[in-house]
Amino acid sequence: MGNAQEKPSGSGAARSDQASAGSGARSRGGGGADNPHGQRPSQKGVANGTRTGINPAGGRQEERDRPAEDTSYLDAPAGALPPHLARFKNEGNHLFKNGQFGDALEKYTQAICGCAEAGIDSPEDVCILYSNRAACYLKDGNSKDCIQDCTKALELQPYSLKPLLRRAMAYESVERYKMAYVDYKTVLQMDTGVQSAHDSVHRITKMLIELEGPEWRENLPAIPAVPLSVQLQHRDKPVSIELAQARAARAVQDEVRKKESQFTLLKQKGNDLVKNGNFQEALEKYSECVALKPDECSLYTNRAICFLKLNRFQEAKEDCDSALQLEPGNKKAFYRRALAHKGLQDYLSASTDLQEVLAMDPNVREAEQELEAVTGLLRQSLIDNTEHTPRV
Repeated sequence: MGNAQEKPSGSGAARSDQASAGSGARSRGGGGADNPHGQRPSQKGVANGTRTGINPAGGRQEERDRPAEDTSYLDAPAGALPPHLARFKNEGNHLFKNGQFGDALEKYTQAICGCAEAGIDSPEDVCILYSNRAACYLKDGNSKDCIQDCTKALELQPYSLKPLLRRAMAYESVERYKMAYVDYKTVLQMDTGVQSAHDSVHRITKMLIELEGPEWRENLPAIPAVPLSVQLQHRDKPVSIELAQARAARAVQDEVRKKESQFTLLKQKGNDLVKNGNFQEALEKYSECVALKPDECSLYTNRAICFLKLNRFQEAKEDCDSALQLEPGNKKAFYRRALAHKGLQDYLSASTDLQEVLAMDPNVREAEQELEAVTGLLRQSLIDNTEHTPRV
């Protein structure tokens, strides 16, 4: 066991450590290619009070003064792992964080092999090592080995969240959508705040519906029921800042989806009521929609129809005004406001709005007919006003 663990890993990080160690040894000896007898170099080249001569190790003074890299993280405790195996794990974690996934994988492998040789009886620690190595495989695009390592981790610690999530991602990457769906749903039984699992379930559901139709659930593998004790164990864990932020974002998204669904349903009911001539009820549905989405132009033009049919011309005009503030070129708003002006006997304003409609689209037959009618009413109103005007 011991010999295998003392061998250098071959990674870039290990070679760097060896090179640093060698350099330090030469420095302590006082020798080097430029100073074979260990004599102190002359203090030439003093500028601004800083020595820039050659140091005994063969490098420049500034290089010798650089702070050494902090490697204290290597000696941090790692569960029940003995120190030499904990160092492998800690170095693997450090390499992974720096994007050196291949080198990190080697360190985790050394730790896993060391545990097997030493007969380490700590399922939780070995589970974490397999899960971490699976993350390296996933980053390198090796889904097959990722799935294998996650499965080993789950054999050691059933219902461990990270291996389940990583295996689900690996299954999805190789288009094994049903297996991925099962793992994502299992994750969500333990922690409903994992947004990536929610997003993946929605995405895979759409794929499976497209591939297999509405009966897709009948062909799914059984989704394991996570024991309540495990669910409570996950819920009782302290919530990290990242998880709290993810849950808050999910709550916002859920509220947006809820409002969107409610809005769509109300608007559709309003449209159906208009078709059936139930204008008062339709008006109420559109008003509820306006409360949810006050910037939706079509709501005001739709509600204006209801007001017109109920001879509530002033309110119809106000709704059309609101629609035109949102969309200044909305033909429906101009046309329906013209009808509202007509109902209010403001024939000149009605004529102006109808001319706006025809300027945008000369082929609107209804606008032509209304303009002709309104022009006649305007002419008649002018004649009536003239007849009732007293002569001076």
